[in-house]
Amino acid sequence: MIGRRIEIRGTVQGVGFRPWVYRIAHEHGVSGRVHNHARGVTIEAFATADVLDRMIAQLRDPPPPARVRDLVATDIAPEQLDSFVIVHSAEDGPRALSIPPDLATCPACEREVRDPADRRHGYAFTNCTACGPRFTIATGVPYDRPATTMAPFVMCAACQREYDDPLDRRFHAQPNACPACGPRLALWSLTAEIPKEDPLAEAARRIARGEILAIKGLGGFHLACDATNGDAIATLRSRKHRDEKPFAVMVADLAAAEAVAVLSLDEIALLVSPERPIVLVTRRPRAALARGVAPETALVGLMLPYTPLHHLLLRAVGGPLVMTSANLTDEPICADNAEARERLGTIADGFLLHDREIATRCDDSVARVIAGKPTLLRRSRGYVPRSIALPRAVAAPVLGVGAQMKATFCLATGDSAYLGPHVGDLDNVATLAFYEAAVAQMERILGVRPEVIAHDLHPGYVSTQYARDRTGVRLVGVQHHHAHVASAMAEHGLTDRVIGVAYDGTGWGPDGTAWGGEILLASYAQFERLATYRPVALAGGDRAIREPWRIALALIHDAFGLDESLDGLPVFDGLPKRSLTVVRGMLATGINTVRARGIGRFFDGIGALGLARPSSTYEGQVATAWNVAAADGEHGSYPFATFDGEIDLRPLVRDVVRDVQANVAPGIISARFHGTLIAATIDRVRAAVAEHGRLPVVLTGGAFQNPRLAEGIRAGLADLDVYTHGEVPPGDGGIALGQALVADAVLRHA
Repeated sequence: MIGRRIEIRGTVQGVGFRPWVYRIAHEHGVSGRVHNHARGVTIEAFATADVLDRMIAQLRDPPPPARVRDLVATDIAPEQLDSFVIVHSAEDGPRALSIPPDLATCPACEREVRDPADRRHGYAFTNCTACGPRFTIATGVPYDRPATTMAPFVMCAACQREYDDPLDRRFHAQPNACPACGPRLALWSLTAEIPKEDPLAEAARRIARGEILAIKGLGGFHLACDATNGDAIATLRSRKHRDEKPFAVMVADLAAAEAVAVLSLDEIALLVSPERPIVLVTRRPRAALARGVAPETALVGLMLPYTPLHHLLLRAVGGPLVMTSANLTDEPICADNAEARERLGTIADGFLLHDREIATRCDDSVARVIAGKPTLLRRSRGYVPRSIALPRAVAAPVLGVGAQMKATFCLATGDSAYLGPHVGDLDNVATLAFYEAAVAQMERILGVRPEVIAHDLHPGYVSTQYARDRTGVRLVGVQHHHAHVASAMAEHGLTDRVIGVAYDGTGWGPDGTAWGGEILLASYAQFERLATYRPVALAGGDRAIREPWRIALALIHDAFGLDESLDGLPVFDGLPKRSLTVVRGMLATGINTVRARGIGRFFDGIGALGLARPSSTYEGQVATAWNVAAADGEHGSYPFATFDGEIDLRPLVRDVVRDVQANVAPGIISARFHGTLIAATIDRVRAAVAEHGRLPVVLTGGAFQNPRLAEGIRAGLADLDVYTHGEVPPGDGGIALGQALVADAVLRHA
C-alpha cells in the first residue's frame, strides 16, 4: 500500500464533486479522505499504486458540471484506515475561487417538480448538486451552506438526511430545500402582499390577461409579459423607455424554440446547455411572437427555462414570455425585493417575489454561434465566476477595470483570471454602485486585494476614474485595442507575438483620433500599429452615432467633396435643410468634429445610406441591421485603396452611392460592403505576414460579433492560424482580461 495526496483545482465545489470522489474511492477499494478548502479539493488516498493510478485517471474526467483544471498527485506516508470519508471544509490557506456558476435545472429535478407524487412537486426552488443557484448565493469560500444566503433556512429532517448521505445526489447540495423548510414565493402589489394560496398560478393568470410582472429569479429580476401580446409589449416598452431594442424571449422547451426560430445543431446545443444563455437566432417568418418583441430585426434572443420557477411559470402560462432585465434602460438589474418595488413601481403591475437573498447580481448571458462555434457576447449568469487559465501566472494580483460600455472587470491572481458579471454602461450612479459592489465581492471571496490596477487610456471613462480613486496600488494605462488583442491571446493561451485585428466602434487613440479599425503587431508588453482605416469625421461627436445620417454625409463629403448632391439618397429625405447646412459647415471647418477610424462607424454610415435609416435608438442598432440585411451568397466587393498602412474606403463610398441611386437592393449592397471589409483585412494581414512571418492571427473587438465578417476573414486566411473568441466576449465585455495581462507584462518589463 502507498499513499498519495491529490490536489485538484477547478469547478469542484457545489457540483457534487466530493460525493463522486467518495463513490469512486469505494468502487476501487481506496481508503482515505476528501475535503474542500479555499483553493479547491484535496484527496488523501491509500491503496496499491495501480489502483491509485486508475482512480487518478478517472478523477481527471469528472461528470459535468464539474471541471478539473489542475490535478497534482504527490506521494505521502501510507495510513491504515478502514474507510474513505468526506471531512469538513478547511478555511485556511490561499484562495482560488472554485465556486461554480449558477446551473440550469437538471432533468432529475425537473422530473420531481412535475411528479404529483413527489414531495417537491411544484416546488420552485428544487435543486441538487447538479443544478441550482451557486455564485449568486455565495457570500464566501469554501462553498458551504453557512457561506450562502441559504444559511437562514434550516433543513427539515428529510432534507437533512439527503444532505448527509454520500450516496444521495443531494449530498452537500448547499441550496437543498423543500416546501417544508426552504424559500417561498409571494405575490405583491407595489405596497403589500396579495394573499394567494398559489402565488405562481395567480402570476400566470395575470400575465395571460396582459399584465407586466417583475419576477425574482437567480441573479436578479425579470420583467415578464406575454410574448404574443402586442399591447402588453408596447406598454412594457413605453414604461421601460426602450423604444426598439429587442427583448429576450423564454420558451418552455426545445420544441417551442424550434417553432419560433430556425435552429442549427450548434444553436440547439447552446440553448440546452447547463449555462442557459440567451441565444441570438433567426426568427421564423410566421413565428407566434408579437412584432414588438424585436421590431427592427429578424434576430430574436431565445432562452429556455433555467429554474423550476421558470418551468412552472411557462407551463402555467402556456406560451412564450418576454423575459427582459428588470430595470429602467441603462440602470443595473434589480436584485432586492424592496429595491424592486421602489425602482420598478412605474413599470410592473405586480411582483412575484421570494425570500432567498441574492448575494451578487448576475444578468443573463448572451451568446451567438459565430465562425462555427459558440461565442459569448455577454458573459454573466451561467459562466461567472468560472476561471480563465492564464498562460503564465501574474507577478502580483491585478485588477482590470474594463471600459465604459458593457462594463465588467477582471481580477487576475496566480495563474487564474476571474471576469466579473456583466454590469452595463457606466453612465449613472446606480450602475457605478453595482460595479463597485461586484468588484468588492470578488475581492472578498478570493481574499485578494489587487496591487496593480489596469485601466483604459480614455480619461473620461468612469472606470478610469474608479481606478485613479483606488489607493495603495500601481496604475497602468492600457490602450483599448491592445487590450482587446491581449484578451484574445489570453483566452487561447498565446504567449508570443500575434497579428491582432481589432475592429470595434471607438477606442482612445494616442494620435488624437478615435481608433477602432486596427491591425496590430502585438505581444502582452507592447504593440505596433501595422494598418488602420482612413478616418471619418463625426460631426457633433457622439451625436453622430445616434444620428448616423451625419456619418453618411461625412463619408460622402470625404469621397466626393463638400458640394456633392444628395439627390437619390433617401436617408437624407425629410431632414431639415438647416440641419444639413449646419453639419456641412462642421465638416468643412472641423469645428465640433471627432476623427474616427472605428469599423463600427463605417457600418453606421454605410448602413444608414443603404437602409435609409437616419437615426438610431440604441448602440449598434444600424450596424446590426446592416449585417442582418446582407444577402446570402457571394456578391463581390467594392474597390478600396491602401496608402502607407491606411485603408481608404472612399472608392467603396462612391460605388455605394451610385448603387443606392440606382435602386440596387440593400441586401446586395450590404453583402458587397462586407466583402470589401473582408478583402481589405485579408490584404493587410497577408502583408503583415509577409513582413513579420507566419504569426498567429486573432480577431477581436465588437465588430466580430458579426458572423459574416468573422467567418469571411477566417475563411480567407484558412492557411494561417486564426483565433476567434469563445468564452471571452469579443467586445468591451472581455477587455478587462486583456488589460490585466498587459499591465502585468508592462511591469515585468519596466
